[in-house]
Amino acid sequence: GGALTDPASALKDPASPLSKRSIYYDFDMYNVRDEFAPIVEAHAKLLRDNKDLKVRVEGNCDERGSREYNLALGQRRADSVKRAMTLLGVPAKQIESVSFGSEKPKATGSNEEAWAENRRSDIVYVGIDAQQ
Repeated sequence: GGALTDPASALKDPASPLSKRSIYYDFDMYNVRDEFAPIVEAHAKLLRDNKDLKVRVEGNCDERGSREYNLALGQRRADSVKRAMTLLGVPAKQIESVSFGSEKPKATGSNEEAWAENRRSDIVYVGIDAQQ
């Protein structure tokens, strides 16, 4: 009984932490804050239970800082989520980490609200999520 049916439908269930795909960060930080740990854990469990699933963790930054700096910070953000998942038992081969730096903002605007939206890692399921 308790087995997950279809991963794709679990990922869309608004009641599930799996429907949350973004981990947000404090300015200039890349550690996964405690409040986001349950989201990372839920995705890690799904990946452990479904060895054929693959995710791409996409690190993003707000617009402040140079392009090079933000690419490096975005990579550290994506890597921190990947590391958290591998520590939870997910094989590294199921997780790719990439950085978009500040090139893919979710929110436009130059204020704290927009910046906070853009300091994030997005968990994208390869072959399930629509390609952007």
